[in-house]
This record gives sequence, C-alpha cells and structure tokens, in this order.
Amino acid sequence: MTLLRLLLYIAIIALVLTILIGWWKKGHKSWLMTFLQNFAGVLFIVSGMVKAIDPIGTAFKMEEYFTEFEYAFAHTWFSFLGPVFQFLSKIALVFSVAMILYEIILGVMLIMGQRSKLISWAFLLLVAFFTVLTGFTYLTGYVPSEASFFEFSKWGPYVVTNMRVTDCGCFGDFIKLEPKISFFKDLGLLIPSFFFVFKHKDMHQLFTPRIRGIITTTATLFVLLFCLNNAVWNLPVVDFRPFKVGTNLFEKREKEQNAAAAVKITAMKLKNLKTGELIEVPYTQYMSELAKYPKTDWKVFEQVKTKPDIEATKVSDFSVTDQDGVDVADDILTDSNDVFLIIAYKLEGDQRTEEFMLPDTLWRVDTVRTKPDSFILVKNVASIVSKSVPKVAYTWDPDYLRDYKEKVNPLMENVMKQGAKVYAIAGGAGSDMENSFKEAIKSEYDWYEADEVLLKTIIRSNPGVVHLKAGKVLEMWHIRHLPSTLKLN
Repeated sequence: MTLLRLLLYIAIIALVLTILIGWWKKGHKSWLMTFLQNFAGVLFIVSGMVKAIDPIGTAFKMEEYFTEFEYAFAHTWFSFLGPVFQFLSKIALVFSVAMILYEIILGVMLIMGQRSKLISWAFLLLVAFFTVLTGFTYLTGYVPSEASFFEFSKWGPYVVTNMRVTDCGCFGDFIKLEPKISFFKDLGLLIPSFFFVFKHKDMHQLFTPRIRGIITTTATLFVLLFCLNNAVWNLPVVDFRPFKVGTNLFEKREKEQNAAAAVKITAMKLKNLKTGELIEVPYTQYMSELAKYPKTDWKVFEQVKTKPDIEATKVSDFSVTDQDGVDVADDILTDSNDVFLIIAYKLEGDQRTEEFMLPDTLWRVDTVRTKPDSFILVKNVASIVSKSVPKVAYTWDPDYLRDYKEKVNPLMENVMKQGAKVYAIAGGAGSDMENSFKEAIKSEYDWYEADEVLLKTIIRSNPGVVHLKAGKVLEMWHIRHLPSTLKLN
C-alpha cells in the first residue's frame, strides 16, 4: 500500500458519502464542504485506526519525539520545558491512546458535522500538531549531528542520515512515509483546516443531536477498549511489523542484506568549503577527476545511491550478543531445533549506588638477614582498614518478578526439558543488571543483550516470548497469555 493509493481509496469513499448525503440532505449548503468533511473524516478514522491497532508502537514513536524535543530546547530560552518532555515520555502510552481517541472521534464528528465550530478548531489544532512533528522530522535532515535544531547558522544541505526521528509514524507500521512526503501531506491538510474554521457554518449535519451524541459516545468507548486490548491485554490484532508470525527471519535478513549489497553509488554530492557551493557529480566522473576535488576545498556530504530491490527492515539489524560480546544471532536463526526468545526491552526496576565497606589489607615488606651475607624479603601484614567501595544495587518491580517466576520460568523449564534452546534477551541492560535479575528470578537460562529498539519492534510485550524454528517465527505470546506448558514436535 502506498500513500497515493490510500488517498485515492479515501477520496472514492468520500465521494460516495458526498453523493449519498447530497441525495439525502437536499438542502445542504456546499458540495465542496461536504466532500472535505467526508475526506478529512475518513482520513482521520483510517489514520487513527491503524495506530489503534498498535498503540504501543505510537507510544514508542512519541517517546522518540519527546526525547529529541528535550534535546532541541536544552540550549534555548525554552529549556524549562525539559521536565515537561521527560514527564510526557513517562506517560507516552497514555498520551498515545488519548491522541488516537482524539483523531478517530474527530473524524467521526467531522462526517456527522457535530458541533461544527468546535471540530473546525480541533481539526486545525491536530493538523498543526502533526505538522510540527513531521516538519521536525524532515527539517532535522538539514541539521548536522553535532548541532541542535535551533542552531540555524550550522544548518547545511539535506542529508537523510541527519534526521533525528526517521519516520513520523503517521500511519503506524501500515505505511512508511518519507519524512518529506509526510510533511507536505500535513501542509496540504492545513488548507481544509482553515477552510473549516472560516466556513464552519456551511458544514452539513447528519442525524439529530441526540443520535450524534450516542454515536460519538459509542465510538469513544469502542476505540478506548480496542486500544486497551491491543496495548495492555493482548498483542496487536494485526501485525504490520517485519517479525510477524510466519516470517522466516533468516531468509528475510539474507534477502535484505543481499539487496543492500547490490546498491550502487550513482553520484556524489559535494560542498565547497570556501564558497558554500553545492554540486552533484556523477560517481564515475568524480572518481576519474578526484584531483579536482581536494579535501581542503570540497566535502562529500552525501552519496546518491540506487534504491535496493528490497527495503531494509529491522530484521537486517537483528543482532544478539552474549555477555562476552559474541554475536549469537546466526546461532538463533539457523538452529533447526526449537528456540525460545524471552524479549525484555526493559528490565523493570530501580537502581541506586550504595557504599559497601570492605576490609583492605596493607602490607609491609621486611628484610630478614639469614646469613652474614644473605637476606630474604618477608611480606607481613601492616594493618587492616575498612575501605568504602561503591556498588550498584537493583530493586526489581514485584509484579515484573512475579511474571517471570510464575509464568516465564515454568514454560522455559518445560521446553528446555524437551531440548529447546532458550535465550533471554534484555535491551542494553549490561551483564551486572542481567546477573542481578537472573539471581532474583532464579532462572536456569542464560541472558543476552540486544538493541532496545530492535526488541520493541519484535514484540509489543515486556516481557514477551517468541518461538522460532530454523529461523521461522512459529508463535509469539503476550505475557498475559503465556501457556505454562507446550508440547513440541
């Protein structure tokens, strides 16, 4: 699915609704207004519903934004907003569900024309909010990694790898949009936004106020329960992510890596360090005329490459290391036996540094004469003193520990007895934290490390369990629905 095709489908639905409303409400004031109400309403319902399928994914995306906003404002007059963004990061899931509700219910109210003035301003505010997000995503492409967003004097040419947030998340994982397209999409939506505000009296209205209220209330309850089902009680009802059940991760990773290796450089984009001139030179010409572009005068800021036949996903980044730093990803993906991954993108708990008193022995070396011309050195205890040593101590969330002790461990013991290999994978925890947690839950399986974002992409449950065999995803479980035993083939 592409954005253009999606918008075409939405336009067709909006057109059909417009014709039906025009036939039903013969006295409606404006065909254009009716069409825009229906188009914007259906667009927001569709956009909101694909997010409602995976509210946790939207929450992760908002966390990224809040973190980057905090950094962007850190060295400005608005640095006082830092704690606000930190707080929003902590309640990202609540924020995500609220935003999804807002978007979908606004779409429903637009189609019905309910409270026209209110929904006109609400639509403008939401589009403005989305424009800020997508604009920030796109414009950071002009901001070098060593500069912050508001250091405009340091902005340079657009480079994709400069972007702080690489995807706006407008349609969740259903459609991935280039940041530039997302930004201009939202700029385009500002046109009907202002049209609604200034011409809201021309909006059509469907049904009676009472029926509109019933529909809005019912839709709100449905969307709220749907979000909670997909975020708290179960895994998403539809999995748009690359690790979904049935995917052969080994084959997919190999295809993506081969496609990436086949990418060719077609041109080089250069900047003149003295004049600021930007040029694009065909790659073959650049290599044959390399002497014309000395590093003292020219800087390559981007390579223009062909698009890979297969777009890379997080599967290409699948990397798991043991506590010695050895990558075991291939062992996981090529094992012909049953493999179970316990995914914990965050070990829930607190840590603090405590001072421990340890005995410290001070030694002295005495010279002892054994013969008139012979000496030996004897090491003796001079004194024993107490020495303060800092050590990180961990306090684990009781409910989180209970999930492992009562749900995860029994299943892992069951499958390990049947010959399955178990990998418990934590997101950037470090060996000390992993060993402390392993001791706390009394587990027999070993712990490994992986990128937190990768683990968040694999499964929307913390912890969650994934069953693999020969690299193929056979099943995955939310912690609330983890079986206590399994019969392996």
